[in-house]
Amino acid sequence: MELRATTASLALAEEFGIARGSRTTQSVVQVELEHEGIVGRGEAAPVYYRGESIESARDFLTTAAPPLVGDDPFALEDIEERLEDVEGLSGGKSALDAALHDWIGRQLGVPLWRLLGLAPRAPHTSFTISIDTVESTRVRARGASEFRALKVKVGGGEDLERLEAVRDEAPEAAIRVDANEGWTSESARDLMPELIRLGVEFVEQPFPAADIDSFNALKELHPRLPVVVDEGCQNLADVAPAAAYADGVNVKLAKSGGVREAVRMIHAARALGLHVMLGCMVESQLGVAPAAAIASLADWVDLDGHLLLAEQPFTGLRLEDGRVLPSAEPGLGVSSA
Repeated sequence: MELRATTASLALAEEFGIARGSRTTQSVVQVELEHEGIVGRGEAAPVYYRGESIESARDFLTTAAPPLVGDDPFALEDIEERLEDVEGLSGGKSALDAALHDWIGRQLGVPLWRLLGLAPRAPHTSFTISIDTVESTRVRARGASEFRALKVKVGGGEDLERLEAVRDEAPEAAIRVDANEGWTSESARDLMPELIRLGVEFVEQPFPAADIDSFNALKELHPRLPVVVDEGCQNLADVAPAAAYADGVNVKLAKSGGVREAVRMIHAARALGLHVMLGCMVESQLGVAPAAAIASLADWVDLDGHLLLAEQPFTGLRLEDGRVLPSAEPGLGVSSA
């Protein structure tokens, strides 16, 4: 097998702001896996808050990965086991995992969701309203009227005012709040009654991942909203600990290292009584496609990464009635625009 890795900078349609900062572009790593005349492709955004970079992901794919992949793309268990020797770099592993599944699907002539025994359906995706001024938040919410769920990034000084604006502009939409580790226990306690009043559905990652005391304190608050863990739940080993202090986990392929680990996480979460959210990074349709293939397994999905871009370098995913649906074409089912 031959691996070819490149990097790309994806321009965002609008500045994207969260509690940790803002940006107007997203860097991703893209990989092509060629074997027996068939090319499988994958893409992922490195998980920057885990110390990954676009350079480390590319170096992994061009240097460490080729001798570990072997010569049989169907040997997914063996490949995954060999890649475990390379610590971290889940973004690069996720891109490679996507390319392997894309190759297998293309070789067999079936889409990934069918290969996994799933259905091409999904819950409604949320659309992200990033941190901005109150008035700009109002404009963003107004422009997202086709979506039935809005994910509002918080962690600034005007959180409540911005949420009020979103509710005014989207009275029927489900509102989900994502603090990206930006709250304190005190701010969460003060905001909780207001969030309940506004009909917020759940709160995602209110505190830093290591601040378990704040999660436990929030768990004792009544009434309160469900809490979903994102930054604090990277892979299968994190699911059981999360069940002790949260109500759900946000599974992302860029964190888990790919489809297979993500599916294991979902089943483990179900067994522990946790809700499952399926998310993504800011990625093109090539990066979002593997998650779209397993979206039928989730309670909530946040698969709008490609919808935040100024242009679409890949096509194939469908947006129907606020749902991001996978292609019926073989593999990931996406192609260059």
